[in-house]
Amino acid sequence: QVQFVETGGGLVQPGGSLRLSCVASGRRFSIYAMAWYRQAPGKERESIAVIYSTGNTNYANSVKGRFTISRDNGKNTVYLQMNSLKPEDTAVYYCNKPTWDSPDSWGQGTQVTVSS
Repeated sequence: QVQFVETGGGLVQPGGSLRLSCVASGRRFSIYAMAWYRQAPGKERESIAVIYSTGNTNYANSVKGRFTISRDNGKNTVYLQMNSLKPEDTAVYYCNKPTWDSPDSWGQGTQVTVSS
């Protein structure tokens, strides 16, 4: 199984930016599609961005135009650049394989809090 370590969260004011990183273990990282998820208090975890092995991307409507997912296969790392952050983006953010690709065990995630 692949393991994930997410970093880069923090407290940011509305309108601010953060860049999240996720390092994945395993030697076959480059062949996997990867996704970022988030879970807000009292809500279920949701997928917000996917990047395929080809580099193509998909986004949830709630983050489209504000968030950008990217990957560096040489570093086994996937990134999430988050701009124009809103209070409703407050959540714990996780990375993993997409929901349709049998996600592995979840990491601890990284907390993002958007508040003035």
